[in-house]
Amino acid sequence: MPQPHGYVLFGSTEACGGKSALILGLAQYLRQQGLSIAYGKPLGTSFSDIDPGVGDEDVRFMAQALGLPAEPRLPTLATLKSESIRDRLSGNDLQDYAVQLAQRYGRSGPADLNLIEAGGGLQTGHLFGLALSTLAETLDAPVVLVCRWNESATADGILAARQQLGDRLAGVILNAVPRAQLETVQTAMLPFLERQGIPLFGILPRSALLRSISVGELIQRLKARVICCGDRTELMVESLSIGAMNVNSAMEYFRKGRNMAVVTGADRADIQLAALENSTQCLILTGRSEPLPQIIARAEEVEVPILSVNLDTLTTVERVEQAFGNVSLHEPVKADYIARFVREHVDVNRLATVFGLAASGGAAPATVRD
Repeated sequence: MPQPHGYVLFGSTEACGGKSALILGLAQYLRQQGLSIAYGKPLGTSFSDIDPGVGDEDVRFMAQALGLPAEPRLPTLATLKSESIRDRLSGNDLQDYAVQLAQRYGRSGPADLNLIEAGGGLQTGHLFGLALSTLAETLDAPVVLVCRWNESATADGILAARQQLGDRLAGVILNAVPRAQLETVQTAMLPFLERQGIPLFGILPRSALLRSISVGELIQRLKARVICCGDRTELMVESLSIGAMNVNSAMEYFRKGRNMAVVTGADRADIQLAALENSTQCLILTGRSEPLPQIIARAEEVEVPILSVNLDTLTTVERVEQAFGNVSLHEPVKADYIARFVREHVDVNRLATVFGLAASGGAAPATVRD
């Protein structure tokens, strides 16, 4: 078997492209093949209010999910926290992070495979000397690009990455492709990339579960007060509905929803009751009044948390939508699901060549398919 590369770098054309999910799924599979795994994120972009001392929350979560001991957690050198950016801009931080990267990571990592996650998009990290192109050059690492599907913008982003990375761009994985567009990707995008000499390692369909957010995370983001069912914060929300219409229209609207968070006024008992009779994971009430006792009783019967926020409806909706746009992988149900999802939709045999490994009979089959 060929020797693995020291590092394999995972980048993206934009923030929240799906790098962490892909790395977790691949790492879980490769560990099952008997390989030791290390993970690192030189530029921290994910932070926790609960444990602000952690350099990057993705590193903490990945280490926990994979059961990594301390050594394979490669260090986070700089972060995109506001205070760090201010220090850099003002000249208080003059450290050469590219040199630190070379010194602390070296040319080979501590494990058989050392999976490195870059910051958000192609340009992210230039301020600290830790952009994708610099990481690839310093670590002498091939780059697997994870791209969220956005039709022509996706092609533009990939070609821009190719211009920046040159031969270090090992290939691409397309993420969050709507099922209605899978045929377009197969018949048009795939041959286009191959003609450009850019391998396509996988096509990940859009997943409602991976896009979902837990009630607990909504509570944190909205600074909400939990009125009832505080023990059901693990419920996953896949869609947002706004209860601002008459109750008959709301009933028809809610019947089409699945695993909803319903935002409505605290004085709209009719809407609240209609939501509780459908696929609702939590009620988010705006306004300062309390829900009626019968609403709370019904919510407890169907085990749906009711949250109260000190925000107007528009602001609440905006914050929930932002949460959906920046969902994390830090939910056990997602971690359990992602390994199977990646194996089903990524050509692991072909990707193994990027890792410097021979494709084996035990590897997952090539599955660039619906």
